[in-house]
Amino acid sequence: QVQLVESEGGLVQAGGSLRLSCAASGRTLSNYAMAWFRQAPGKERELVSQITWSTQSTYYTDSVKGRFTMSRDGPKNTVYLQMNSLKPEDTADYYCAAQSRGLSDRPYEYDYWGQGTQVTVSS
Repeated sequence: QVQLVESEGGLVQAGGSLRLSCAASGRTLSNYAMAWFRQAPGKERELVSQITWSTQSTYYTDSVKGRFTMSRDGPKNTVYLQMNSLKPEDTADYYCAAQSRGLSDRPYEYDYWGQGTQVTVSS
């Protein structure tokens, strides 16, 4: 079992920045891929970014490329999502997720989920 605990999100003005963190516990993550998904009201959950724990290979959805950066801190068993130049359309609940099958953009392939944290970007 892997437990994922996300930091609080928040309210930020458009153009601002916010960093989310997700602390993992319960299992060694060396074979895991970690991801951030988001879900806006009335929309499906979508992949924002993902990272392989061992190689730190990353992937970003097109809408956040150049603005968001995902990273991980091995000793702290924590992944981060640095979000810059935020836009109102980034408003959503953000979820941290983990699975051991490799990089995937399919929510149903992720075995472990955080509780979600709300990010609101005002215009």
